[in-house]
Amino acid sequence: MAESEWKRKLRGLARADATTDAAGEAAPPPRTPLGVQFEVREVVRRGSGRWQHTSNTTVAATAESIGALRLAVRPVMPGRSAAKPSGTNWVGANLTWAGLQYQVHQLGLDPAQVRWFTEFAALARAASGGFLGQDGARIALDEFGSPLLWPLLRQARELGVALVGVGREPVLRVGGQASARLDASAASDGTVTLSPVVSIDAVDVSGLRLGAIGAHGLWAVEWPGPIVRLAPAEQAITAETLKLLASDPLVVPGAERAEFFADFAPSLPLPITSADASVWLPRPPAAPEDGEAARLETITPGEPPAPEDYLTATPELEVTLVPSEDRDWLDLGFTVHVEGREVPFSTLFEALAGGRKSLRLVDGSYLRLNQPVFARLMDLIAEADALREWEAGPRIHRTQLALWSDFEDLADQASAAVEWREQVTALTDAPAEAAPVPEGLTAELREYQRAGLTWLAYLYDHGLGGILADDMGLGKTLQTLALILHAQADRPWLVVAPASVVSNWVAEAAKFAPTLRVASVARTQLREKRKLTALARDNDVIVMSYNLFRLDFDDVEDVRWAGLVLDEAQFVKNHRSRAHECAKALDTPFKLAITGTPLENNVLELWSILDIVAPGLFPSIRRFTEQYVRPLSHVREPDAVPAGISAADAQRVIARLRKRVRPFLLRRTKALVAPELPAKQEQVIRVELTPKHRRLYEQFLQRERQKLLGLVKEDFDRQKFILFRSLTLLRMLALDAALIDEQYEGVPSAKLDALLEQLAELVDEGHRALVFSQFTSYLRRVEARLDDAGIAYEYLDGSTTNRADVIARFKSGAAPVFLISLKAGGFGINLTEADYVFLLDPWWNPASEAQAVDRAHRIGQASAVNVYRLVADGTIEDKVMKLRDEKAELFGQVLDDDGTFSELLSADDVRGLLEL
Repeated sequence: MAESEWKRKLRGLARADATTDAAGEAAPPPRTPLGVQFEVREVVRRGSGRWQHTSNTTVAATAESIGALRLAVRPVMPGRSAAKPSGTNWVGANLTWAGLQYQVHQLGLDPAQVRWFTEFAALARAASGGFLGQDGARIALDEFGSPLLWPLLRQARELGVALVGVGREPVLRVGGQASARLDASAASDGTVTLSPVVSIDAVDVSGLRLGAIGAHGLWAVEWPGPIVRLAPAEQAITAETLKLLASDPLVVPGAERAEFFADFAPSLPLPITSADASVWLPRPPAAPEDGEAARLETITPGEPPAPEDYLTATPELEVTLVPSEDRDWLDLGFTVHVEGREVPFSTLFEALAGGRKSLRLVDGSYLRLNQPVFARLMDLIAEADALREWEAGPRIHRTQLALWSDFEDLADQASAAVEWREQVTALTDAPAEAAPVPEGLTAELREYQRAGLTWLAYLYDHGLGGILADDMGLGKTLQTLALILHAQADRPWLVVAPASVVSNWVAEAAKFAPTLRVASVARTQLREKRKLTALARDNDVIVMSYNLFRLDFDDVEDVRWAGLVLDEAQFVKNHRSRAHECAKALDTPFKLAITGTPLENNVLELWSILDIVAPGLFPSIRRFTEQYVRPLSHVREPDAVPAGISAADAQRVIARLRKRVRPFLLRRTKALVAPELPAKQEQVIRVELTPKHRRLYEQFLQRERQKLLGLVKEDFDRQKFILFRSLTLLRMLALDAALIDEQYEGVPSAKLDALLEQLAELVDEGHRALVFSQFTSYLRRVEARLDDAGIAYEYLDGSTTNRADVIARFKSGAAPVFLISLKAGGFGINLTEADYVFLLDPWWNPASEAQAVDRAHRIGQASAVNVYRLVADGTIEDKVMKLRDEKAELFGQVLDDDGTFSELLSADDVRGLLEL
């Protein structure tokens, strides 16, 4: 039977989802997708021949590139090799912009995508752009003069053309708008500093390498990654503008300040702002509206004249809090009453933000703004949100519970939303009703663990996240499993942990929550399409490593999770890392961070974790740095305290930080909640180097000291890599000379002799010991000595593939000694079978050592634990021990007791390590 005419005409237009068409004929084979790869290239000089002049070429740029940078784009397609960590392995495959149209059939390309590439190249040439030198595969995006670039990029996504970066872990962000400005900050002497600032989608990217795209766009690159961001510019970007944006801040002397604002500022192509409100920037005048009570005057930048008709009564502040359209935010309302007048907050806020000393009301009277109530109000407003984000009115995030109590204390009258009030009461005080121990939990919870479950359950039930920061060894995993059982969610939970801890999570779940269906995930499992989705459907808990979490995040995002648990959450303490970005981006109603070390080096790490589990608790990283990090950065060094910050100010900042964090961070110490734990005895064993070893050490020490002390003094930040490399060399030399060069194999290691003497005695007495070192090369030397002595042992470092089997063998009693690298075994292992711990190479970070010791000194330990730190006398290890003691109070200063803190390792610290 002949096919109907309508079928013949419409068949080519119909879309079929199956692999065959309606007539049963095979559908066309799948097309090879195309992508556009964005590369940052460095311009370099090269010679083109012995008798010819040099010419320019480009190479892939790196963080160390010093030449001019260009942003180039080239066509790419998926390669045949294994996928890169970040996803598809995109390759150039000899593709060129002009040649794609001739390879449609050969490569199985999508004609619509190829047409897009042809149009892109044509527009680049027509718009004064073109190829990068003689390279037909790359177009210089910097010279793409047409603003039609941006709709073209949007069209690319619609056609399925991938926009990708380059590198091992590339990140490409095409934003909606880029803007540039000069931020003005005034010093006490009248000097004004103008700092160039570039923002892409309201996020500042200043300090990175910048470039322009024609006159209509901006791009920025940041390493590692690289991370490339680009967006259309709000204002035209000329060569002069770009040069200014890439320059250092400009300084206007106080004597020339008036000239700058009068003659230069009005004609500049960039707007001027003042983030710290130290420079008043006037607005155009406007007539008062009906019913308006106050208006700012427009005068020359500076301070307005001091009028005589001031209001003298103390202002009364009324604060209200009401739900907003966004469920995570509540609107703040402020009203000021003074001598029968009501001053609207919008006008008052504008005056305060501009640094004004007074505000003129419409009746001609003046309200003094340099009063304590207004100063404190501005501090709280800055806490609640960044000033530039308040154009639609002030607001407060629902996680900023403690901040509301500060507003209440300041105000004469205050009222809050009912639901908000309940949350504040419940989280600032102990929740009234204890959560019942869930069915299916086989362990008997201790009192503090039941309190932890109640706290976790309250957070979960109200859609709030938090940090469980109990001391190591107090059962954080058990409390989390109890929470998962309590939740009874109809969706699976995702647990992300270090690779070395994944198996421990599965084992702990089987032991304490056997009714839960728990599965761990390996990379090979996810190579099958939709494998993770299937696993999530069939299990209650999925456990994966941080590495897998970030590499296969696209698959993770496809699953609807009941909650995200980040175990050993110090792995996301770097807010620039891919792991942090993925954890923050994952859409799930509940996020919990588990870590005994919520901050190891500085308070910014605490911000990074809270930014994931309680977004909105603190403002942007820039604002947090200004409000907390900088005022506290050098408090221990009175002479180095930033200008205007006193010791009392620093104490107030610490108290405010602790108050903000407390509702969302639960931390209990072993001394407080587990007094039944056996004693922990710590002892330092000092080891004298042999004469030959001592002479060699002194020789290297003098050489490294002369090389480095100048660098520490002149350029600590830029030379950190060289400095720490030399410090590491001295640390290794203090252990064993053969670690730095095989030619010193004959130099005996006194520390190794002392260790073997101790171990031999302990093994004879029936004790069991853990031996930790940060250097696997040294552990291998210990291993060889144990073989010679006939002492059985187990060995664990980052290269161990059968980790669970090794741990099980030691726990079963197969060997009395366990050699463990600090990085691979410093967390996630319960080794209460051992009662002795040896630390072979001390380091300045006390948290690392504490984690190692607590593999044995934890709940379940029945014997006293003896900790021996072996220190090579008269070496850098002596200084390390002294530095470690100075840093050991970091946790208590922020999370427990009062105190101050600083960056853990400063230039002075390094200088002290070298001045032996």
